[in-house]
Amino acid sequence: MRWWCSQTMEPWSWTPQPYVGVWAVVIALASLRWRALRRRRAATGGIDVTTRQRWWFWLALMALWVASDWPVGALGAGYLASVHMSQYLIYTLVAAPLFVLAAPEWWVRQVLARRRLYRVVAWVSRPLYAVIIANGTLLATHTPWTVDTLRGSQVGSFLLDAIWLVTGIAMWLPVISPLQEHRVASVPLRSAYLFGAAGLTAMVPGGFLTFSRTPLYSSYEIAPRVGLSAIDDQQLAGALMKVGAVPVIWLVIAVIWVRWANAERDGDLRPGSPQRPTSTALERDAG
Repeated sequence: MRWWCSQTMEPWSWTPQPYVGVWAVVIALASLRWRALRRRRAATGGIDVTTRQRWWFWLALMALWVASDWPVGALGAGYLASVHMSQYLIYTLVAAPLFVLAAPEWWVRQVLARRRLYRVVAWVSRPLYAVIIANGTLLATHTPWTVDTLRGSQVGSFLLDAIWLVTGIAMWLPVISPLQEHRVASVPLRSAYLFGAAGLTAMVPGGFLTFSRTPLYSSYEIAPRVGLSAIDDQQLAGALMKVGAVPVIWLVIAVIWVRWANAERDGDLRPGSPQRPTSTALERDAG
């Protein structure tokens, strides 16, 4: 029994094939969270986790499992470049931000203090460095050499998936980090950062994949066909890389601006807060 999805060169079969390594990772993450919450309850008498954080965690775990296990994981690892690209999008744009949203502030501070990682995470959370990490990972992990080399073994395929998840978490820290001091304070800058980190650079390699007349990935070119030719599969992968992140990015940007507007409005309406002059008052004072 194989423990992680990788290229096998075997004809594709729709017979379900669970991967032990994927289930072990999912169970381990669930167990670690349960132990952390149990210790927190024993120490403080409460759990200090919101209902939303509970939902975010289980949804993140579900996204991780879907992207890694059969059939998505198997198709992406050894048959279709388009599914490979879908895996990248799920790891970085779904699972990663959900894990960040699910992490309570007290737990993050405990882990960073225990592992002495606070300075490292603070450095990674700086917008410039986070942009470099996100875009560098995107380019490095989608070169033909990287894909053809890592997808050929279970260890390499696991390493590729893990890199996507970890760098995806790093990419989202300046936007939704549980630690307020690590988030970009300016709403316009936060929006510009998100677009630069996830939506701009992807258009370049996506264009190469879409308009190339020959397959660039040897592993997917020689793989047993599953409904698409090698060139059609590659063009679909390029289209996903170019525009797949756009809906998520703009949705998050819209949420950020709506929440900022609501916070400004609530601040103006709060008793005792300084009132902003209206246009009528300004005209009266000018007269």
